[in-house]
Amino acid sequence: MHSERDDRDVGASRTVDVTKMRDGAWTSGVDRVAAEEPLEIRLHDRPFAVVMRTPGADRELAAGFLLSERVLRTPDDLGTVAHCTDPGADHPENIVNVRLADEAAAGLDRIFEGRRNITTSASCGMCGRLTIESLRVDGPVIHCDWTMPSSCVVSIPARLREAQTVFDQTGGLHAAGLFTREGKLDALAEDVGRHNAVDKVVGRMLMQDRLPLSNHLLFVSGRTSFEIVQKAFLAGIPMVAAVSAPSSLAVELAEECGITLIGFLRGPSFNVYTSPFRVIQETLTAQA
Repeated sequence: MHSERDDRDVGASRTVDVTKMRDGAWTSGVDRVAAEEPLEIRLHDRPFAVVMRTPGADRELAAGFLLSERVLRTPDDLGTVAHCTDPGADHPENIVNVRLADEAAAGLDRIFEGRRNITTSASCGMCGRLTIESLRVDGPVIHCDWTMPSSCVVSIPARLREAQTVFDQTGGLHAAGLFTREGKLDALAEDVGRHNAVDKVVGRMLMQDRLPLSNHLLFVSGRTSFEIVQKAFLAGIPMVAAVSAPSSLAVELAEECGITLIGFLRGPSFNVYTSPFRVIQETLTAQA
């Protein structure tokens, strides 16, 4: 596989003029806001999808997105991922071209024939295109016998927050973090969209040939949707946690796929919705 320079933090925020109301008076100043721009993902120079994202880690985002779309099945399917080099293109920094490996490229026409035209926003993910039944056929139930102490689980939000450098500047980005069985942060991505952040961390691991992520927990800021659990399932992640609530379909999919789903992970408290056997109960009064 081929990749370019590391661009994970390039252009993640912008400086804007702002008028502030403070103590009943107007003041002028500047503020930093999270950047949001379209990323066109091309397959062999042919337009495939447009994703609204925060610039940075674009190649990882493209790889993770194509995995969730099932264009990529394994890391071996990925050939090269590169930003557009066409001097005549408008905003080539917002175009990523992906080339598949030989065997995967042989099915390119079939991929486009079955592709419906979509524009993905930062908030909608897969828009329910795949059903639970089709996903279950697409991969086996996740089995893993490792567990995580509850004291380790409750430490994860603070560890993720400490690593969110762009959030400190803007206050306007979601984050996704991959944690080891010991609770160590292994990979982090920030984006205006939770789905994009997940695609970025999963895509990074795919490009490093580290899938399946059977020894990791995925933690996301915000709520857990069907799409978040779906992306975790396709990456082989057995545990998903979030600071907010899961949707009913997320719970159903997690149950079907053998994923431990944790919600409302705040302070010493959390809910476990599916496969609770992976969390070892401990006394957490010292952390309250």
